[in-house]
Amino acid sequence: MKKIKTVRPERSLEGQVAMISGGLGDIGRATAQALQAAGARVALSDVGSAAVAARMMPGYHYTRVDVTDPAALRRWLGRVARTLGAPAIVVCNAGIVQPGGALTTTRAAWARTLAVNLTGGYLLAQLVGRRMVAKKIRGRIVFVGSWAAQTPHAAITAYCVAKAGLRMAMQCLAVELAPHGILANEVAPGVVNAGLSGQLMARDRGLRSRTRRKIPIGALLEPEAVARGVLTLCEPQNQHMTGAVLLLDGGLTLRGPL
Repeated sequence: MKKIKTVRPERSLEGQVAMISGGLGDIGRATAQALQAAGARVALSDVGSAAVAARMMPGYHYTRVDVTDPAALRRWLGRVARTLGAPAIVVCNAGIVQPGGALTTTRAAWARTLAVNLTGGYLLAQLVGRRMVAKKIRGRIVFVGSWAAQTPHAAITAYCVAKAGLRMAMQCLAVELAPHGILANEVAPGVVNAGLSGQLMARDRGLRSRTRRKIPIGALLEPEAVARGVLTLCEPQNQHMTGAVLLLDGGLTLRGPL
């Protein structure tokens, strides 16, 4: 009988290098902490200054990067590879939300939302995926998507479109990368008690309670729960899940848009 190798779950990513875009946001920070606790060497990027990063995430390898700039992404990857080693994990997390319905979204808001959420995520995954193939690394690519990818929201049309496109990009990458032992998946959060949603609910207690009533399980999603989802997809025990969506919405999609 073949002996099964057991990996201590608390250090299951020991020695692996992970890159996380949008690393200074609530989900990015929680994900960095989860991956580091699992043993990974973590490199973060965001648009904040090095001083801001040092204050928010002291001790982490940080590079200021605009994910819409392909040259900046290449420089970041090169720096990470030289300093920490070849990445085996990339979490495409950078994203923005700009309000606007289907008839009111401006061309500028549309272009910027798609550039950051869709094109930026795809370019990072493509870049790191190519390197994994060249280095024969059996890696993991995780996109932080959204339940909005499959549920229309009248007030954030561009965001919905960008996340829907990102899901298809993930699936196309999954098909091409699978023969190389590289798995690509998406974590799709529902309403997170952080970021723009968190800010809005902090100002309007009534909105928080109304939102909770809409969620079948009656609870908001915390950034740490999203991070655990990302970690699950990065675990070496995950050998067969690729091109999949890990939906963490508390049942929201069963009821439709808020």
